[in-house]
Amino acid sequence: MPTPNPIAPAPTYLVGVDTGGTYTDAAIIETQGHRVVARAKAITTKGDLAIGVSEAITRALAQLGAGWRAQDIRLVSVSTTLATNAVVEGHGSAVGVLLIGFDAAMVARTGIANAFAGMPVEVIAGGHDHNGDALVELDQVALESALQRMAPKVDAFAVASTFAVRNAAHEHAARALIVARTGKPVTLSCELSSALDAPRRALTAALNARLISRVSTLIEAVNRAMAQLHIDCPLMIVKGDGTLALAESVATRPIETVLSGPAASLVGAQWLSGLDSFILSDMGGTTTDLGVLIDGRPKVSENGAELGGWRTMVRAIDVRTIGLGGDSEVALLAGGRIGIGPQRIVPVALLGARHPELLALLEADLADIDGGSSLHGRFVLLPFGSRAGLAQSELSDRERELLAKVSERPQPLRRLAPSLAAQRTIASLKRKGLLQLGGLTPSDAAHVLGLQNNWSGEAARMATQLACRLREMQFPTPERTEAFAREVWSETVRLSARAVLETAFGEPLRESRLVDAVCSGAGAIGLAQVRIAPAIAVVAVGGPVRVYYAEVGRRLGCDVVFPEHFEVANAVGAATGVVAKAVTVRVDGDGSGLFLMHSTVGTRQFSDAAAAIAAASDLARQSALDAVRAMGAADPQVKLSVRKQMLPNARGDAGLLEAVVVAEAIGRPNAAA
Repeated sequence: MPTPNPIAPAPTYLVGVDTGGTYTDAAIIETQGHRVVARAKAITTKGDLAIGVSEAITRALAQLGAGWRAQDIRLVSVSTTLATNAVVEGHGSAVGVLLIGFDAAMVARTGIANAFAGMPVEVIAGGHDHNGDALVELDQVALESALQRMAPKVDAFAVASTFAVRNAAHEHAARALIVARTGKPVTLSCELSSALDAPRRALTAALNARLISRVSTLIEAVNRAMAQLHIDCPLMIVKGDGTLALAESVATRPIETVLSGPAASLVGAQWLSGLDSFILSDMGGTTTDLGVLIDGRPKVSENGAELGGWRTMVRAIDVRTIGLGGDSEVALLAGGRIGIGPQRIVPVALLGARHPELLALLEADLADIDGGSSLHGRFVLLPFGSRAGLAQSELSDRERELLAKVSERPQPLRRLAPSLAAQRTIASLKRKGLLQLGGLTPSDAAHVLGLQNNWSGEAARMATQLACRLREMQFPTPERTEAFAREVWSETVRLSARAVLETAFGEPLRESRLVDAVCSGAGAIGLAQVRIAPAIAVVAVGGPVRVYYAEVGRRLGCDVVFPEHFEVANAVGAATGVVAKAVTVRVDGDGSGLFLMHSTVGTRQFSDAAAAIAAASDLARQSALDAVRAMGAADPQVKLSVRKQMLPNARGDAGLLEAVVVAEAIGRPNAAA
């Protein structure tokens, strides 16, 4: 008698979400089959992120059919460019900085005064020495006085103390007092980095404190979207090194999400392509991110991510981000040359698809007898998801007055801001994220050429006609309009090819006839053929790459891989990441037989080097395990390494000068394990 088949378990799913500058992507992974079963895109609604997140997830879930249940969703994880963009654009909360034990030179070295003009900074007596011993007691009276001055002016605090990575007692005591007196969020430098450089730790803490409200807004938006869909499962965020952490853990350490988007893209590109060594090019609407994976390991910047000219102390993948995307602004430069980016604007084709009345506005621009205005084909509107009438109190009277005229529907820039003063006000409001501009982009050119067809081709054609007319000062023929669009496309390809070569070289390339001959597609100088190609394949991901990267591969003579689901690689990376944490504990020998173990919990003295190393190993291992479990890992594994430096002619561990113990714990997210 045949044995009956057991009832197959219901499938379970992981949902990955990526909030980009143009699109919010969602991808659904079936855990049993380890495969992408659904994917979707929605316009990013910066005015209310929950709208775009909910729409993207809803569209993806609809592809599962009628049988899926909310309880089958075991994990939602999100990658984001929110923190990266906020740092680069100089946005963030008002922060008060407390520096414990710093002298004047150390305060200057933080760079906070230059980075954030007007940010209140106060020095408090206290701090520790390199052995972790208190220099002087923490001045509680001075701290109380500083809080009375700062609290009414700031939304969050950042605290950094000298040698806090050897003994964090004063940072913890300061946080306890700040929370008791103000109830406001506090960032401690020792919780962001184990490096000794106190000034740079202070800057990193200040950056982190400025970002808390931004990332909290994203987390709240995703939670609202999940609630609307009746999804009740853990929410995780991708960090800048490509690993995951529970949202509530990241909420207090948002600086760790800097470069989250590119990190997720690298993880997703490897998962989708199956390759262990490649150059990643992730092209979105706003930027192109480029990174390298060698033998399955991403190149990580141990010195910290650099953003907006500041070097943080947060571990992140080593990635180049350039202002080149499908929605980069097309501009006319001197001599009629075409410039692409770095600013992002809304493609006219997208505006035409969302607002059909735009076609009449473009026709009016084409019929304008003046004909040569650079404002033709440019439009102003509120960010998607915003509502009119939400002017902010810190705006000038001129900004508030002009913003009141902007609505959710596009208006011609030439009518809303005909004067140079009004255009400067528009630019200021755009920098503050309160409005957006629409105009000609590579995406519009791609619609004219038939390489893209998801929006309004007619709107794209008229916008391209206007730009071509501005350059040639006469109404263009259809052939000239198409030729102009091909120039825009070719220049986008050239810049993309150059970015790939710079990533392969590992350094910026100077202007060179050889490089230009390759990237422009000429392939020759005189009678000499020129070829410069990456030694490994290029994996191209992101919505627009199909439009440009086949030609990039032809010009560079290299393999370009478009893995299945390349359009949502970031979301796939978010769903397939792991939870990881590395903890470092140091042991210093003084040459006389004493050994000091240093960690953020304090300093311990040993008379035996082996015992000190064993204690450091136990502490590092347990701290790493505790950290990844707190971030949502299940059954984590720990890899331990010990690097020793010995005295000359030393015999055994008695001659230990320094030991650096690193424990790295890695685990799958608890709900997905």
